[in-house]
Amino acid sequence: MSLTVERLSGIERTRFFIDGKWVQPRGGVLREQTEAATGDVIGVAALGSESDIDAAVRAARRAFDDGPWGRSSAGERAAALRRFADALEARAGDTSTLVTRENGMPIQFSQQVNGGLPAVMMRIYADVIEGVTLESAQASMVGSTIVRREPLGVVAAIVPWNFPQALAAFKIAPALAAGNTVVLKPSPETSLDAYVFAEAALEAGIPDGVFNVVVGDRDAGAALVAHPLVDKIAFTGSTAAGRQIGAEAGRLIRPVTLELGGKSPGIFLEDGDLGTLLTGLDGASFLNNSQTCTTQSRLLVARSRYDEVLDALADYAKTHFTIGDPLDPSVTLGPMASAAQLERVLGYIEGAKNSRARLIAGGGRPAGLEKGYFVEPTVFADVDNNDRLAREEVFGPVIAVMPFDDEDEAVRVANDTDYGLAAVVWSADEERALSLARRIRSGTVGLNYYLLDIGAPYGGYKQSGLGRELGGPIGLDGYLQYKSIYASAAQLEN
Repeated sequence: MSLTVERLSGIERTRFFIDGKWVQPRGGVLREQTEAATGDVIGVAALGSESDIDAAVRAARRAFDDGPWGRSSAGERAAALRRFADALEARAGDTSTLVTRENGMPIQFSQQVNGGLPAVMMRIYADVIEGVTLESAQASMVGSTIVRREPLGVVAAIVPWNFPQALAAFKIAPALAAGNTVVLKPSPETSLDAYVFAEAALEAGIPDGVFNVVVGDRDAGAALVAHPLVDKIAFTGSTAAGRQIGAEAGRLIRPVTLELGGKSPGIFLEDGDLGTLLTGLDGASFLNNSQTCTTQSRLLVARSRYDEVLDALADYAKTHFTIGDPLDPSVTLGPMASAAQLERVLGYIEGAKNSRARLIAGGGRPAGLEKGYFVEPTVFADVDNNDRLAREEVFGPVIAVMPFDDEDEAVRVANDTDYGLAAVVWSADEERALSLARRIRSGTVGLNYYLLDIGAPYGGYKQSGLGRELGGPIGLDGYLQYKSIYASAAQLEN
């Protein structure tokens, strides 16, 4: 199955990757994939049924229970992951282009996170699994105890459309490194690119059934979550979907990692540097066209600097971006991923226009870009923290700005949210910013910038999720379970 992505070519992904083979779907549903910048159809993909999910899970179960992977050594798995990385790297250019066409991510960023990062993750976890101790002996009351860390079994990895390659790799790499088998269910909104992992797995010689791919909608996802032969669920997506998955995992007494939504605050103190803020907004608020769960979408500004910051933000939104075809390297803001996402974002904008908030920039579709799913970078001032725009995740280039009078109020408003995934503190005094960061209930906080560190644990507080990904050995922990073997004292000598 070719990954050639000529601009006008059609791409067919009408088979699933199950048990090391390309297999025909057991259902008959096909989905057209559109290009975010044009709205034109660029390919077609099959959507999996419950039967397809069952076949993939059973293949993964057999591979874990009866195949060599779960009993392989750390060194053997590390070598396989490095071959996997090489195969992904060889496809990086086509992969990043394909994802950009699917979801509108600017190509230079896509080359980093969709083209490059998956191979990086495979190599990181190859190194991690070779460097950790999976079995040790310790003295006990009557002899010794051997403490082992073992793979969980079959991992269901469910990933969204906004960072489809990177977020899949966040799960696949540590799961395979630990010795688990994987069923990957990508989002139908990016239905074409996930098969790059399957092609790379074949080339790398990953044993049959260890890695499987079935694209599917919510029904397929629900079937995967509830399947009796699944041992762990790793999910990134909306809080609403995560709540349903968490409830089902609780019913089944099944471990789950949930990386969910956010409504991230930024706090701009009175000593903040305006130039630093404007430079940092690309990463903090507009990364991937603001289709990022960490997006700083609520900006709290010290009242003494409020008017100055509003003027600067309005000018920034109107003049800073080059909006257009995301395959053009000069473009810095691309389209929303789909027609549905465009309508969602425009709906939030219209709702805010009918509130007490004040529109100071943007507010609609850019002139001259009627095709595709484009939205102007939009800024609303005087937003109340109880407004819908301040409470709910928009997942588009819309910032809500509000003033505060002192640090205590800023922290209170920042924490007055159902979410807790990311935050940023903007101040010329880093020690002061650090003091505030420690008070913010959020899994990650940036000081004068926001950039994800893949070497540190990543995840959220409150309704932003459960568990942590990344962070090397910390990310591996979620795919291992502990076993204690009570043995004789002689084991301490071995």
